Amino acid sequence: MTETAIHPEFENRPTAFTQAEIGWTPWLAPLAEAELTDRHWAGLVDPSRARSAYFMLLARDPEILEARTKTDKDIFYNTTAGLPRADRELTATAASRVNGCIFCASVHSRFASHYSKRTSDVQRLLDQGTHTDLGSRRWNAIVEASVALTATPSAFDEEEVTRLRSEGLNDLEIADTIHGAAFFNWANRLMLSLGEPTPAAAF
Repeated sequence: MTETAIHPEFENRPTAFTQAEIGWTPWLAPLAEAELTDRHWAGLVDPSRARSAYFMLLARDPEILEARTKTDKDIFYNTTAGLPRADRELTATAASRVNGCIFCASVHSRFASHYSKRTSDVQRLLDQGTHTDLGSRRWNAIVEASVALTATPSAFDEEEVTRLRSEGLNDLEIADTIHGAAFFNWANRLMLSLGEPTPAAAF
């Protein structure tokens, strides 16, 4: 019987949640930069994303990618009102932890740590799961709401909203919590269906 060789990047793929930089490899062929037209560049929105196999794969449908990227950027970068950046990244980290998306969790946990300076709390979320105490009632409430929305969106209701409000979140901050978790609930599932995490050198 002939043995099938396993490519090293898949054989050594990450299997644990981490804040370290890791890679992601698609199962389908992404576009090459030489294939990009003006329509594709418009879809990428940010030209630097041409270095990402993930975005170059999504560029095969540039109109959808453009809408996706502008939504992403507005949720996570438009911080003139609503949640601070660290809390937005926490919603993405919690959703990714629930969905089992090791790559997304690695990216957004690093951002959550960077903006909050609470690296050990973020790592505890990755190591122990979304029910762990993060040492902050506010963060615990944000994670709880993100988990409820991720696990069963239709089950998210006034109980989660009331808890967020009791921890001092205003309407815009509650909306940002919902948007961050909802976006990554969708984004995780897309990424998980198109490829898998690999060592950083493979990215």
